[in-house]
Amino acid sequence: MIIDNADWPPPPTPPEFTTGRAPVFLCLKNTIERMMNDLIAKAAIDRRIAEIITPVIEDMGFEVVRVRLMTGKESILQIMVQRPDGQIEVDECARVSTAISATLDVEDPIVDVYTLEVSSPGIDRPLTRMKDFDQWEGFEAKIETDELIDGRRRFKGQLAGTEGDEVLITITEGTIGLKFEWLSDAKLVLTDELIRDVLRGRKDAGQIDEAQFDEIETIIDGEENT
Repeated sequence: MIIDNADWPPPPTPPEFTTGRAPVFLCLKNTIERMMNDLIAKAAIDRRIAEIITPVIEDMGFEVVRVRLMTGKESILQIMVQRPDGQIEVDECARVSTAISATLDVEDPIVDVYTLEVSSPGIDRPLTRMKDFDQWEGFEAKIETDELIDGRRRFKGQLAGTEGDEVLITITEGTIGLKFEWLSDAKLVLTDELIRDVLRGRKDAGQIDEAQFDEIETIIDGEENT
């Protein structure tokens, strides 16, 4: 057999990724893309903190809703979390707070002294992910955009779900679509209908009993009639 010196030694075989496990760089890329959302983490320090704490929170079975470091006379790090079903209990917030505190003590991304607050998103919750706009379709919300859209930045109306990369909201003029990347702020409006829906969900989950639900509903009905 004749061997051409130009072909010897043979070129090394290119490395192949093993199936069943995503390449590390793809996992990192997915994590970065997930955090590149101004509604979850707006400022650079918020994003840095989110990158640190998100794996810890997700490993515990929870989701990050929003991260905000608010500075002033006293710095407060506010982190909103929830279970995938949208609920979270006080003792779960405490567990998340303990885990986050330990992680931040090691990474130390915040220079000044701060107070850590871990909470649920609340009833009139911020809407920070595309799936939030689908989940709360039919409820009233306020949305703000970075730039003027037809001469306005603020929109208030009934959420109508999503379509592609757009959030749909029904305002006085009709249903319009706003690209998710345009949004600078979005939250639900606290209404009696929203309160009832949230309480009904808590009752169905066994977090409040029938008597408590009926009592609160009676109070709401009484306020509507005054």
